[in-house]
Amino acid sequence: MSTDLVIVGAGGFARETVSAIEASGIGSLVGFLDDDPALTGTIRAGYPIIGPLDQVHALDGVQFVVGMANASRPDIRRRIVTRLGLPAERFATVVHPAAQIGVGFTIGAGTVLLAGAVLTADVMVGAHVAVMPHTVLTHDDVIEDYVTIAAGVRLGGSARIGTTAYLGSGALIRESVTIGAGALIGMGSVVLGDVPPDQVWVGNPARRLRTLQPALMGGPRT
Repeated sequence: MSTDLVIVGAGGFARETVSAIEASGIGSLVGFLDDDPALTGTIRAGYPIIGPLDQVHALDGVQFVVGMANASRPDIRRRIVTRLGLPAERFATVVHPAAQIGVGFTIGAGTVLLAGAVLTADVMVGAHVAVMPHTVLTHDDVIEDYVTIAAGVRLGGSARIGTTAYLGSGALIRESVTIGAGALIGMGSVVLGDVPPDQVWVGNPARRLRTLQPALMGGPRT
Protein backbone atom coordinates (compact mmCIF):
# COMPACT_ATOMS: atom_id res chain seq x y z
CA MET A 1 0.00 0.00 0.00
CA SER A 2 1.37 3.42 -0.98
CA THR A 3 2.19 5.90 1.77
CA ASP A 4 1.06 9.50 1.45
CA LEU A 5 3.94 11.95 1.87
CA VAL A 6 4.03 15.67 2.63
CA ILE A 7 7.12 17.89 2.42
CA VAL A 8 7.47 20.47 5.16
CA GLY A 9 8.69 23.69 3.55
CA ALA A 10 8.52 24.75 -0.09
CA GLY A 11 11.94 26.24 -0.76
CA GLY A 12 14.70 25.01 -3.02
CA PHE A 13 15.67 21.85 -1.14
CA ALA A 14 12.01 20.92 -0.65
CA ARG A 15 11.38 21.15 -4.38
CA GLU A 16 14.55 19.20 -5.16
CA THR A 17 13.26 16.45 -2.88
CA VAL A 18 10.20 16.03 -5.11
CA SER A 19 12.16 14.25 -7.85
CA ALA A 20 13.77 11.92 -5.29
CA ILE A 21 10.33 10.95 -3.95
CA GLU A 22 8.91 10.41 -7.42
CA ALA A 23 11.90 8.39 -8.64
CA SER A 24 12.17 6.25 -5.51
CA GLY A 25 8.52 5.22 -5.51
CA ILE A 26 8.39 5.22 -1.70
CA GLY A 27 5.00 6.91 -1.61
CA SER A 28 2.50 9.29 -3.13
CA LEU A 29 3.37 12.95 -2.67
CA VAL A 30 0.39 15.02 -1.54
CA GLY A 31 2.03 18.44 -1.48
CA PHE A 32 3.86 20.92 0.75
CA LEU A 33 3.24 22.69 4.05
CA ASP A 34 4.51 26.25 4.43
CA ASP A 35 3.78 28.97 6.99
CA ASP A 36 3.59 31.75 4.39
CA PRO A 37 -0.19 32.31 4.00
CA ALA A 38 0.34 33.84 0.57
CA LEU A 39 1.58 30.48 -0.71
CA THR A 40 -1.40 28.36 0.40
CA GLY A 41 -3.21 27.04 -2.65
CA THR A 42 -0.36 27.78 -5.04
CA ILE A 43 1.61 25.16 -6.95
CA ARG A 44 5.32 24.44 -6.53
CA ALA A 45 7.17 21.76 -8.54
CA GLY A 46 3.80 20.45 -9.68
CA TYR A 47 2.26 20.01 -6.22
CA PRO A 48 0.02 22.23 -4.06
CA ILE A 49 0.95 24.05 -0.88
CA ILE A 50 -1.86 22.80 1.32
CA GLY A 51 -1.45 24.96 4.40
CA PRO A 52 0.79 25.91 7.34
CA LEU A 53 3.06 23.58 9.28
CA ASP A 54 0.57 23.15 12.13
CA GLN A 55 -1.58 21.04 9.80
CA VAL A 56 0.73 18.07 10.40
CA HIS A 57 -1.45 17.15 13.38
CA ALA A 58 -4.53 16.91 11.18
CA LEU A 59 -2.91 14.65 8.59
CA ASP A 60 -3.33 11.18 10.04
CA GLY A 61 -1.46 8.36 8.33
CA VAL A 62 0.84 10.71 6.44
CA GLN A 63 4.62 10.68 6.59
CA PHE A 64 6.66 13.87 6.42
CA VAL A 65 10.01 15.09 5.13
CA VAL A 66 11.41 18.38 6.43
CA GLY A 67 12.68 19.96 3.22
CA MET A 68 14.50 22.96 4.64
CA ALA A 69 18.19 23.83 4.31
CA ASN A 70 19.69 27.25 4.92
CA ALA A 71 23.30 28.24 5.54
CA SER A 72 22.08 31.28 7.48
CA ARG A 73 20.13 29.00 9.84
CA PRO A 74 22.10 25.74 9.88
CA ASP A 75 19.91 24.23 12.62
CA ILE A 76 16.63 24.91 10.81
CA ARG A 77 15.58 21.25 10.46
CA ARG A 78 16.26 20.54 14.14
CA ARG A 79 14.09 23.49 15.11
CA ILE A 80 11.25 22.42 12.81
CA VAL A 81 11.33 18.77 13.90
CA THR A 82 11.26 19.88 17.54
CA ARG A 83 8.32 22.17 16.80
CA LEU A 84 6.35 19.42 15.04
CA GLY A 85 6.79 17.03 17.97
CA LEU A 86 6.16 13.90 15.90
CA PRO A 87 7.61 10.42 16.56
CA ALA A 88 10.42 9.20 14.32
CA GLU A 89 8.15 6.81 12.43
CA ARG A 90 6.18 9.76 11.02
CA PHE A 91 9.22 10.88 9.02
CA ALA A 92 10.13 9.28 5.70
CA THR A 93 13.68 8.52 4.60
CA VAL A 94 14.13 9.44 0.94
CA VAL A 95 16.95 8.00 -1.18
CA HIS A 96 17.05 8.85 -4.88
CA PRO A 97 17.67 5.67 -6.92
CA ALA A 98 20.56 7.48 -8.64
CA ALA A 99 22.38 7.66 -5.29
CA GLN A 100 25.03 4.96 -4.83
CA ILE A 101 24.84 3.22 -1.47
CA GLY A 102 27.63 0.85 -0.45
CA VAL A 103 27.83 -1.86 2.19
CA GLY A 104 27.36 -1.50 5.93
CA PHE A 105 25.47 1.79 5.88
CA THR A 106 22.85 3.25 8.22
CA ILE A 107 20.51 6.11 7.32
CA GLY A 108 18.23 7.76 9.89
CA ALA A 109 14.59 8.79 9.73
CA GLY A 110 13.79 11.92 7.76
CA THR A 111 17.10 11.95 5.87
CA VAL A 112 17.18 12.81 2.15
CA LEU A 113 19.87 11.66 -0.31
CA LEU A 114 19.56 13.35 -3.69
CA ALA A 115 20.74 12.03 -7.06
CA GLY A 116 24.45 11.34 -7.43
CA ALA A 117 25.23 11.07 -3.72
CA VAL A 118 27.75 8.30 -2.99
CA LEU A 119 28.16 6.37 0.27
CA THR A 120 31.03 3.91 -0.06
CA ALA A 121 31.32 1.56 2.95
CA ASP A 122 30.26 1.57 6.61
CA VAL A 123 28.93 5.12 6.47
CA MET A 124 26.60 6.17 9.27
CA VAL A 125 24.11 8.93 8.46
CA GLY A 126 21.84 10.22 11.22
CA ALA A 127 18.28 11.53 11.19
CA HIS A 128 17.06 14.52 9.14
CA VAL A 129 20.31 14.88 7.22
CA ALA A 130 20.26 16.65 3.84
CA VAL A 131 22.71 15.18 1.33
CA MET A 132 22.76 17.18 -1.90
CA PRO A 133 23.72 15.92 -5.39
CA HIS A 134 27.18 14.57 -6.23
CA THR A 135 28.52 14.34 -2.70
CA VAL A 136 30.92 11.58 -1.67
CA LEU A 137 30.93 10.08 1.82
CA THR A 138 33.69 7.51 2.17
CA HIS A 139 34.44 4.61 4.49
CA ASP A 140 33.62 4.96 8.19
CA ASP A 141 32.30 8.51 7.96
CA VAL A 142 29.80 9.48 10.67
CA ILE A 143 27.22 12.14 9.88
CA GLU A 144 25.23 13.17 12.94
CA ASP A 145 21.61 14.37 13.00
CA TYR A 146 20.43 17.47 11.12
CA VAL A 147 23.63 17.96 9.13
CA THR A 148 23.45 19.66 5.71
CA ILE A 149 25.93 18.52 3.06
CA ALA A 150 25.68 20.75 0.00
CA ALA A 151 26.37 19.70 -3.58
CA GLY A 152 29.81 18.41 -4.50
CA VAL A 153 31.17 17.95 -0.97
CA ARG A 154 33.83 15.24 -0.53
CA LEU A 155 34.63 13.61 2.82
CA GLY A 156 37.73 11.51 3.47
CA GLY A 157 37.47 8.30 5.43
CA SER A 158 36.61 8.32 9.15
CA ALA A 159 35.47 11.95 9.12
CA ARG A 160 32.84 12.94 11.69
CA ILE A 161 30.35 15.76 11.12
CA GLY A 162 28.59 17.06 14.24
CA THR A 163 24.92 17.80 14.75
CA THR A 164 23.48 20.68 12.65
CA ALA A 165 26.80 21.39 10.92
CA TYR A 166 26.56 22.84 7.40
CA LEU A 167 29.11 21.96 4.70
CA GLY A 168 29.01 24.40 1.79
CA SER A 169 29.13 23.36 -1.86
CA GLY A 170 32.37 21.79 -3.01
CA ALA A 171 34.00 21.64 0.42
CA LEU A 172 36.71 19.01 0.89
CA ILE A 173 37.12 17.40 4.32
CA ARG A 174 40.34 15.51 5.07
CA GLU A 175 40.21 11.98 6.45
CA SER A 176 39.74 11.57 10.22
CA VAL A 177 38.75 15.23 10.66
CA THR A 178 35.95 16.18 13.06
CA ILE A 179 33.63 19.08 12.23
CA GLY A 180 32.05 20.29 15.45
CA ALA A 181 28.32 20.58 16.08
CA GLY A 182 26.80 23.67 14.50
CA ALA A 183 29.93 24.55 12.52
CA LEU A 184 29.62 26.13 9.08
CA ILE A 185 32.16 25.31 6.36
CA GLY A 186 32.26 27.76 3.45
CA MET A 187 31.83 26.63 -0.15
CA GLY A 188 34.98 25.32 -1.76
CA SER A 189 36.88 25.21 1.53
CA VAL A 190 39.60 22.62 2.12
CA VAL A 191 39.48 21.46 5.74
CA LEU A 192 42.70 19.81 6.93
CA GLY A 193 42.12 19.76 10.69
CA ASP A 194 39.38 19.60 13.31
CA VAL A 195 36.86 22.45 13.44
CA PRO A 196 35.40 23.44 16.85
CA PRO A 197 31.64 23.67 17.34
CA ASP A 198 29.71 26.77 16.20
CA GLN A 199 32.55 28.26 14.16
CA VAL A 200 32.67 29.40 10.53
CA TRP A 201 35.71 28.20 8.58
CA VAL A 202 36.53 29.21 5.00
CA GLY A 203 39.36 29.05 2.50
CA ASN A 204 42.12 26.74 1.27
CA PRO A 205 43.38 25.66 3.68
CA ALA A 206 40.31 26.52 5.76
CA ARG A 207 40.75 28.91 8.67
CA ARG A 208 38.41 30.29 11.31
CA LEU A 209 36.43 33.30 10.14
CA ARG A 210 34.19 33.87 13.13
CA THR A 211 32.09 32.22 15.84
CA LEU A 212 28.36 31.92 15.24
CA GLN A 213 26.10 33.82 17.61
CA PRO A 214 23.62 31.92 19.84
CA ALA A 215 20.69 33.67 18.15
CA LEU A 216 21.72 32.18 14.82
CA MET A 217 21.96 28.75 16.32
CA GLY A 218 18.50 28.96 17.85
CA GLY A 219 19.66 28.49 21.42
CA PRO A 220 21.14 25.36 23.03
CA ARG A 221 21.03 22.13 21.01
CA THR A 222 19.00 19.24 22.37
